[in-house]
Amino acid sequence: MPDDDDAATDVDDAYLTLADRADASFTVQGSEFLAHAAPVESVAAAEAFIEEIEAAYDDATHNVPAYHVRADPFREYASDDGEPSGSAGKPMLSVLQGREIENVCVVVTRYFGGTELGVGGLVRAYSGAVKDVLDAADIVEERPHEAFSVTVDYDDSGTVRGILESEGVEFEADYGEAVAFEVRVPVVEADALRDRLRSATSGRVDP
Repeated sequence: MPDDDDAATDVDDAYLTLADRADASFTVQGSEFLAHAAPVESVAAAEAFIEEIEAAYDDATHNVPAYHVRADPFREYASDDGEPSGSAGKPMLSVLQGREIENVCVVVTRYFGGTELGVGGLVRAYSGAVKDVLDAADIVEERPHEAFSVTVDYDDSGTVRGILESEGVEFEADYGEAVAFEVRVPVVEADALRDRLRSATSGRVDP
């Protein structure tokens, strides 16, 4: 997609994002504005959310997207989707920047009500829609996570599972011929967790 902007980000920094999806709506001079927001962890997830909203509201006059994603490097994107240049996408992106909310995608759907709002009116409407949906959302502080896999024999599986549970990290276990753990852990804690797993299994685990 065009108009993206890359900037470096420190992967160890905590950041604000959404706990879950949120929606908000209002009407201005007959035009209905529906704001949709979702937490996303990649550009692909953001684009998939945009496509989902476009498909769900394919009869709308406009579906205007904007997102901030903590990729490597940082990515942000906005489009006016047929509205006058600078009247929709960038004002929405400015709200995300001002609120310092990351890993988030917003789409504002507009059903035209017959009255032109002018560029100033559109800026107020689209930025207001994003403010409303963020106000409706549950904002949480998150830390960057990474995922890794650990495959062990059954003899070591109880030790590994016990460590993962004691550390309070997210994981899923698949019990087959061996036991495969899919682990999701904050980046700043990942190396220490790997070291603990290696030590506890005398090096039989090499995540």
